[in-house]
Amino acid sequence: MKIVGAVENTVFRNAENGYSVINLSYNNKRLTIVGNIPEVYEGQTLEMEGEFVVNKKFGEQFKVDEAKIVEPTTLPAIEKYLSSGLIYGIGPITAKKIVEEFKEDTLDILEFAPQKLSKIRGISKQKAIEISNAYNEMKDMQNVIMFLQSHYITTNTAIKIFNIYKDKTIEMVKNNPYQLIEDIDGIGFATADKIAIKLGIDLFGENRIKAGLIYTLKVASEREGHTYLPRENLIDNCIEILNFSPEEKKIVNSCVDYLQIEGLVKNFTNHGEDVCVLTKFYYQEKYIAKKLYKLSFNQFDDKFNFLDNINFYQRINKIQLNGEQTDAVLASLNKGASIITGGPGTGKTTIVRCILEMFKQQGKRVLLCAPTGRASKRLSESSGVEAKTIHRALEMNPTEAGEGIFHRNESNPLDADVVIVDEMSMVDVALFYHLLKSLRSTTRLILVGDKDQLPSVGAGNVLRDLINSNRIDTTSLVNIYRQGNDSLIISNAHLINSGKMPVINNSSKDFFYEAGKDLISNSETVVDLVTSRLPKYFCYKPEDIQVLAPMKAGPCGIDNLNKRLQMTINPNFKGIELESDFTKFHVGDKVMQIVNNYEQTFVKYEDNGMVQEGSGVFNGDIGYITRIEPDSHEVTVRFDDGKISKYAKTELHQLTLAYAITIHKSQGSEFDCVVIPLVPGAPIIVTRNLLYTAITRAKKAVVLVGSKQILARMIHNNYTAKRYTLLKDYLIEEFSDK
Repeated sequence: MKIVGAVENTVFRNAENGYSVINLSYNNKRLTIVGNIPEVYEGQTLEMEGEFVVNKKFGEQFKVDEAKIVEPTTLPAIEKYLSSGLIYGIGPITAKKIVEEFKEDTLDILEFAPQKLSKIRGISKQKAIEISNAYNEMKDMQNVIMFLQSHYITTNTAIKIFNIYKDKTIEMVKNNPYQLIEDIDGIGFATADKIAIKLGIDLFGENRIKAGLIYTLKVASEREGHTYLPRENLIDNCIEILNFSPEEKKIVNSCVDYLQIEGLVKNFTNHGEDVCVLTKFYYQEKYIAKKLYKLSFNQFDDKFNFLDNINFYQRINKIQLNGEQTDAVLASLNKGASIITGGPGTGKTTIVRCILEMFKQQGKRVLLCAPTGRASKRLSESSGVEAKTIHRALEMNPTEAGEGIFHRNESNPLDADVVIVDEMSMVDVALFYHLLKSLRSTTRLILVGDKDQLPSVGAGNVLRDLINSNRIDTTSLVNIYRQGNDSLIISNAHLINSGKMPVINNSSKDFFYEAGKDLISNSETVVDLVTSRLPKYFCYKPEDIQVLAPMKAGPCGIDNLNKRLQMTINPNFKGIELESDFTKFHVGDKVMQIVNNYEQTFVKYEDNGMVQEGSGVFNGDIGYITRIEPDSHEVTVRFDDGKISKYAKTELHQLTLAYAITIHKSQGSEFDCVVIPLVPGAPIIVTRNLLYTAITRAKKAVVLVGSKQILARMIHNNYTAKRYTLLKDYLIEEFSDK
C-alpha cells in the first residue's frame, strides 16, 4: 500500500540501523510511521510503501518497506519545509512571508524567478539570489541524497558525501561503497556494508574483506589508541566484523598480503610477533624516532654560564630550585630534546618560567604551545608568555575533504629556536609527527607533561613511549611544592596516584566528600551542589564548576546530568529552542565541540583590538551559546579561548551540552571547582588513572560524590589498557644503530 503525508516531527531515530519513528499528518489525522525512513525534517513530505499494523501499546501504525522524500504541495507543508533550516537564509519568519506572498507558486519562484523574492520586506535582491542559489544547489543534490537516504545514510552525512564526490557520487558508491569508510568521517563499516549488501556485492569479495581489515585497524586506533595490531588479533577481529565463520579465516589472512602489496598496510615481524600497521602510522612513528635522534644530538655553541644565570634568576625572583628542578632547567638549555614530567604541584610551571628567562637572555625565539585551546590559554596565564595551540602554530587550514593541512612543515619550518610543548600526555602520534616535521634541525624541543595522566584520545602513547625508551633526556619531578597548609587537592592527588586513599576532611577548604545512598540520589546531590550549595557557601558561580563523570550513561552519566543541570541552571532561556540528535539547545547553554572540524570558521577579538579570522574548532573546546537567530536558526557560540563561531541548524550535531563532561574530555583543562560522581563500572573503565586525571583538573576545589567503597575500588584498580605502539622500539633501534 502507498501513502503520502507531511512530517510533523521525529519521535525517535537510530542512526546506526536507520530505524525511525515519526509522526505524520495523513488524512487530517496524526499517524505514527515506523521503519527504515530517510532523515526528514518537519514539513517535508514522504511517499511510502508498506502496511498498516496495530501495536498493542501504541495503536495503529504504518510500517514502512520503502520511503522517499517528495516536494511538499500544501501551503502549511511548504512553509514548514522552508522553515526547516535546510535552505540557508530562510527561517520561520521569512518562510511565512514567502508562502503568504506566492502561495502554491512558492517553489517555482525560488527555482525560476528569484528576483520576485525581493518584493518581500527584508529580502534584498542579493539575498534573493543567495536564497535561490541555495535552493537550486539543494535540488541538484536531491537525487543523490535520496539515493543515499534509501541506503540509511543521514541527510548531514549525505551532503558531506556529495560535497566530496559531486556528480560521481552514485557511481562511486555503487562501484565500491567501502571507500566511504576511508573518505567520509562518521561512516563506519556497518553503514558501508549495509549499502554494499543492498547493492548485491559479494559477501566474500576481495573489496569487502580488505575494507573489513582496514576498518579493524582504524577502529583499533580510534577507539583503543593502537598504532598496530598483531596479525592474529587483526584477523580474528575482522572475522567478527565480517560475520565469517572460523573456517573462512584463510580467505581473510590472504587479503592481508594484498593490502601489503597495495601499500595500505605494513606487515612484518617485531620481537618475534607478526604485526600489521596502517602505513601512515608506520611512517609517522619511524619519522618521530629519526627526527628526535637528530634533535637530541644537536651541538650548541652557547657562551652563557647557565648555573650563574639560574642562581641570579633565583635571587631576583626569591625562589629556590631543588636539585631535580635545576637538572630539568639545565637539560632544557643544553639538550636538543628533553622531557620534564611530574604530577601537580611539583614545579613544572616554575621550571618553564626559568627556562623562558634563560632563553630570553640569549635572545632565542621561543614558541609555547599545547594541544588544546584551554591548555594553551592556561599556559599563557601561568608563564606570562603567549602560547598557541599546536594546530594554530602549525598554521592548519582545512581541505575539501574536511581534514587539516599544516602549512608549517619541512619546507616551511617554524620561526623558533626553542619549542616548548605543555600537556604532552594529550599529544597523539599524528599531531606529534606534524609538529616534528615543522622543526628545523637546530631547534630545541622541550616536552612537559604528566606521564600518569590518561593517554591521548588519538592513536599512540607518545609521552610514555618517549620516557620508557630511555633515549630522550627525562627529568622526573617527585617533590611537591605548590601546596597550601590547609590544601588537600595536590597531596590527595599524589596519594591516589600511589594507590592510597585520600585524606577526607570536610573542614578543609578545597577537598570534600559527600556520601551517597544510590546513583539516583547521587545525581540529585550533584545538581544541588552545582546549582545551590557551592554557589551559596563558597561563592562559586555555576559556570566556574565543572562536573566530570566517568561515563555517559546512567543516572550519574553525563547525558542525564546535562539535562538536569540545563533545566536548573538555564530554565528561563531567551530565544528559540533548537533540537539536534535529541539534545535541546538554548541561549546561555554551556556546550562542547565533540568532533574536530578543520573547516569551522571563527573570529576572535584580541586584547589589542585586532580581529583574528581563522578556521578550526576542535574536539573538547567548551563555550556558551550567545545567540540563536530566530529566522535562520543559526547558533553563535563563544568558546573559552575567545573564538566566536556560528553553526547552521544542520551543523548542531557537532555540539553537545557541557554542564557535565566525561573525564576523558577534560584532559588539558583546569576548572576552579570540579564535582566528580563516583560510579560502579567495568574495571577497564573505572580506574585509578581516571580518578587521578579528574582530581588534577581542579584549581580550587574538588567534591567527590558517592560511595567510599567505589572510591577505594577505583584507587586500588591500577589497570592500564595496553596500547600496541612501535615508537618505543623505533627509538631504541634508531639510537642504537648510530
